[in-house]
Amino acid sequence: MVKRNLETCFSPALYETERHEGSIIVIIDILRASSSICTAFENGARSIIPVATVPEARAYKGKGYLVAAERDGFILDFADFGNSPFNFTPQKVTGKTIVYSTTNGTGIIQMASSAGYIVIGSFLNISSLTGWILKQDKDVVLFCAGWKNRFALEDTICAGAVAERLMASTLYSTICDSTHAALDLWSLAKGDITGYIEKAAQRSRLRDKNLDDCIGFCLTIDYTRKVPIVKEGVLVCVDL
Repeated sequence: MVKRNLETCFSPALYETERHEGSIIVIIDILRASSSICTAFENGARSIIPVATVPEARAYKGKGYLVAAERDGFILDFADFGNSPFNFTPQKVTGKTIVYSTTNGTGIIQMASSAGYIVIGSFLNISSLTGWILKQDKDVVLFCAGWKNRFALEDTICAGAVAERLMASTLYSTICDSTHAALDLWSLAKGDITGYIEKAAQRSRLRDKNLDDCIGFCLTIDYTRKVPIVKEGVLVCVDL
């Protein structure tokens, strides 16, 4: 049996579009975009339109769309809400299409446009995500959003958690140093994820801005069975 290939990309600055055509690209931005997207679908959102730039988000707002948009953690002045998963309540999102723009996470969705599939990953949907991946016959890239093209510890340990599950299936193999590093970091973190995240720079950034109330929630395993997937540029979801 020919095993599928598993790779990890630690930063958008390292992503090579032409190398990953046809692969499954898993977007990981657990503090907070990918966690918020999973929460929005769990709470009834119909679809999410990811946009990379502030002008795009503003233009959609002018067309009457519900907009979630932030930069450096703060909600933009024209947006309906920001980037915390706690913003995406059933009362706000059930049956709605939401335009979504964040500092790191939404822009890399466009970078991965040559993929066979683009899916959203987090601790919140990790079992359903890996279960769905295992049913596909494609190579996988775990694409960490990072922070402004820099390495992010929290995204890397989530990538390691996903990699551990995929490798345990025996369907995947890797010669990717980044995947091995993510697995090693996850082995250190998994006994106390919350404690390990205390050293992450993004944890400090959110604390300094009084935006850290959702961190414990973002580290919750299997809050949802939703797997958000990009179809024709729009996020919809499969439910496993």
